[in-house]
Order: sequence, then structure tokens, then C-alpha cells
Amino acid sequence: MSRKYLIAGNWKMNLTPSESEELASGVAKAVGKDASVEVVVSPTFTALDRVSKIIEDSTVKLGAQNMSPKASGAYTGEISAAMLRDVFTKYVILGHSERREYFGETDVLVNEKVLFALESQIKPILCIGETLEDREADKTLEVVKTQLLGGLESVEESQLVDVVIAYEPVWAIGTGKTATPEMAQEVHASIRSLLSEKYSASAAEKVQILYGGSMKPANAEDLLAQADIDGGLIGGAALDAASFGALVEAAKKAP
Repeated sequence: MSRKYLIAGNWKMNLTPSESEELASGVAKAVGKDASVEVVVSPTFTALDRVSKIIEDSTVKLGAQNMSPKASGAYTGEISAAMLRDVFTKYVILGHSERREYFGETDVLVNEKVLFALESQIKPILCIGETLEDREADKTLEVVKTQLLGGLESVEESQLVDVVIAYEPVWAIGTGKTATPEMAQEVHASIRSLLSEKYSASAAEKVQILYGGSMKPANAEDLLAQADIDGGLIGGAALDAASFGALVEAAKKAP
């Protein structure tokens, strides 16, 4: 496979800046100088600067958990792309199901953020995925298609190589439930097919599609062995340096 595996940690609303420094140090030590797998850590906004300094001499890259689609101005509580770039943020998680559910983010808003991230030279990790109700109603592929195409509206083929897609079945996030490797692969293959239809087969082949939803050391090997699963967006397991390091090791060994 020509695509590089990517293991990205989403720390969510956990850890103080001091605790984040400690975890980042542990991750950097576990990963070392090996760059065969892309590794990203995404702490809270208050910890970005301190984590950035911890990982600056490692191969670990910095990610943020959200970003405003506005450059600056009277948007109380928001974080701009310029603020993220100033602390050397390379990736930003956009459209996470928790943002959609708790903060009412729509495909239109997510798309605005994706476009602005690309314009600002920050790689968006576009999250898409169905709820349990969607899956039980056999609407998984329909929901994924709507969110994917909505999030990529007006994204040019030349920009697609800088977009990461994260498929996260909502029913598997933080629940301990995981889609079987076959279930995950079916959706990942569908996503790549949709990208191929919208852009081209060659462009679609270059896109990293991550699986998110209770990936952990015990199931990572089987998930990463699937043809269209290029890594993981990790929640709970990312809060422990040893577990996160084990996921990176699993990606190194994946076919």
C-alpha cells in the first residue's frame, strides 16, 4: 500500500497542561525518531503550546480538536487558524460527532472549516459516521455519503491529498463497542469509491481513511489489516502512552 499509516490521538476534554506535557513526553519517547507511521496528538487548546514544545524534536505532529472558519474578529471563545499555526499545529479534527451532537455543527459549517483549514495550510481530519439508529435502519452508507460529500463541497482534487477522512461509527465511540474489521472495511471501501466518483481513482487512492471508535491494542492488528483502513483516530487509548505506542507499533507491522 502506498498510503502511509496515520495514528492520531484525540485527547478530548481531558488533562491539564501539565498532565498533557507528561503524556506528550511519553508518546514522543514511545515513538522515537521512527517516521514510518505518521503520529499526531491533539490536546486541548490550553495545552497546545506546551505540547508543541515537548514534541518539537520528535516525529510526532501536533493536532487541534476544532477550529473556527473565521480568520479573526468578534467571535468569543473561538480559536483561529493563525493561532493554531503559531504553535505549529499541522492537523485539525473537524466535524467530530461530539461537535455535531452537542454543539449543533452541520455539514455546511464543517465544510466551511475544512475549506478554511486547507486555505490556512492545516490538514483537516474530516470525521463522518452513523448513529446506532442509522445503522439499524440500514442508512449507514447514506449518512456517510451525505456527510462526506457535504464536508468536501468545493474542495478541489489538488487539495484532496491534504484531507484525512476519519470514519467513526457514533455507536462505537467511547462505548467499548467496535465495528468488526469487515464492517469497517465495507464503509471505508465505500468512502474511497465515493471519492473516486467525485474526483478520480488516482486521487482517491492517496487519501488516508482512518477508523475511529474504540480502536485499541487488542483489535488494532485486525482493523489495520483491512485494505482501506489507513490508521486510527484514537480516543480512550490515546490517553495512555503505552497503549497509544502499541497502536503505533501495530501500524508499523500492518501489511
